[in-house]
Amino acid sequence: MLKRLRTDRIDLLYQHRVDPAVPIEDVVGAIKDLMQQGKVLHYGLSEPGPQTVRRAHAIHRVTAIQNEYSLLWRGPEETILPLCKELGIGFVCWSPLGVGFTTGAIDANTRFAQGDIRGIEERFSPDNLPNNLALVTLLKTWADRKNATPGQVSLAWLLAQQPWIVPIPGTTQMAHMLENSAAADLKFSADEWKEFNAALAGITIKGLRLPQAVLNFSNVEAPLKS
Repeated sequence: MLKRLRTDRIDLLYQHRVDPAVPIEDVVGAIKDLMQQGKVLHYGLSEPGPQTVRRAHAIHRVTAIQNEYSLLWRGPEETILPLCKELGIGFVCWSPLGVGFTTGAIDANTRFAQGDIRGIEERFSPDNLPNNLALVTLLKTWADRKNATPGQVSLAWLLAQQPWIVPIPGTTQMAHMLENSAAADLKFSADEWKEFNAALAGITIKGLRLPQAVLNFSNVEAPLKS
């Protein structure tokens, strides 16, 4: 990795994802060896189960957990975010724009090309899309009020949740990168967020976030050492 990246160390090394065959203590032990050699400065876990996080953290402090989190998928709020707050772990949101959904680029007539995983996700099915688009309507309303885009409002909401939450939107286009970055400058008052969240509470997203076969690899707990 160091040769390919042309660097002498990796600032934040993630385990993508928890290996269901390897105890997390062994994984963290190997990472600690790399840290002692100066090759890794910090490490994180992607989509881990809460007990795996606690066991890893007991061996060496976990710097960050990376999970899907957006206005479209708020699952981490149940267990992982409270755990991060308790242990002082940063949280990195992948797919913070709901794979494009919260940008307003998807409507009730959208159908996905073969190979696009959204085509087999229940939340984007023709039956569920009309219901879920209530979220996009809310974002567009606030985007107009704040002279912003729906995606920027979506990212601003994530940034407002906790100072240790960092969204990482992905794009291949410079215009989108600049748009996403500008979300950091979008300001809401406390009353505005209260109004936004009150409307958000009335919206229920229907459908699983991923196909069941993929979900089986999420929030996996590492096996205990024998």
